Amino acid sequence: MTGSRVVMEKLAENLWLVDGETVSFLGLPYRTRMTVIRLSDGGLWVHSPVRHSAELADALAELGPVRYLVAPNALHHLFLKDWQQHCPAAEVYGTTKVMAKQPDIHFTGELGNEAMPWQAEINTLMFTGSRVMEEAVFFHRTSTVLLVADLVENFSPEAFRPWQRVLARLTGIVAPHGKMPLDWRLSFLFSRRLVRQHLQQILAWQPEVLVMAHGEIVRDNATQFLRRAFRWSGLR
Repeated sequence: MTGSRVVMEKLAENLWLVDGETVSFLGLPYRTRMTVIRLSDGGLWVHSPVRHSAELADALAELGPVRYLVAPNALHHLFLKDWQQHCPAAEVYGTTKVMAKQPDIHFTGELGNEAMPWQAEINTLMFTGSRVMEEAVFFHRTSTVLLVADLVENFSPEAFRPWQRVLARLTGIVAPHGKMPLDWRLSFLFSRRLVRQHLQQILAWQPEVLVMAHGEIVRDNATQFLRRAFRWSGLR
């Protein structure tokens, strides 16, 4: 967004991206990104919502009513309560850890523990195996777009100051060789077999495009990118 003007990129049929503000995390600037999918019934499915504004609400209203608000991991909930207040008819879904961190939000359901109401159009996979990193991953079948939040980060080098760039390269999140940040990779040290199982399921979906909440979009050869990004897990 620039000022009050909302910039929405139509990435595929019935799928739009909205880049939000930059937030600071562990000393690095993280540009936020929201993904909006229009389902076959006309309702909108909103992944990792950025800050709510009247301009953004008006832009979405032109696409359809907001039906689902999705917080894919325990870090992507900053603006969720505000969205729920502005969209009281929307159903809200989050992971176990999101629900524990946000007791003031009424959640409709928990990601991964039940059949999702959007399952006819969007696949959902809980990426588990770490005590600190748990994330719901989504695949929009008609567009072949895979959506992640922090599972992969792929920042442009220009997003950082020189000293930040050094730190970002050490953690492995700089494009075109982005991957899961080093600290979270280490948290999967004793569950790499489970990581590979998750990845095999994701790869079986045959995603062509990878959209992440932070960093440059992988617009082609997403499967090849994922295989390289998860080489640390022993994936062949």
